[in-house]
Amino acid sequence: MYSTTVLTDFVAQHYLTVPNPGPEGEPHSHHFEVELTFRGPALNEYDYLVDIDDADAALAALADRYRDVLLNDMPGFEGRNPSIERFARIVFERVTDTVTDDTVTELAVTVWEDDVAAATYDASV
Repeated sequence: MYSTTVLTDFVAQHYLTVPNPGPEGEPHSHHFEVELTFRGPALNEYDYLVDIDDADAALAALADRYRDVLLNDMPGFEGRNPSIERFARIVFERVTDTVTDDTVTELAVTVWEDDVAAATYDASV
């Protein structure tokens, strides 16, 4: 199985909406890092698993979309707790809509909230 990983980072804000979130219930910023790991059993005719330019473009679009915004106000988060687990799933759905290489069979999206906390969503594509 081959894998190719690309990443980006940006600052965005959120606040948790669970009962009794403590200080996390107030709007605050995180320096998010988003890591995409594409996997597949074979390479394409050019010996690539995924077109890195397409993956980088998807990451740039993600960073532009979420940089300096309040996640709670963004589509996909309305009425939901804006956890990093939810964020990873939303990123997965956006990326699989834009990066469509036939050689990619799985995608893992890891969203780092800081240097010690991350969540991953991975599934077949």
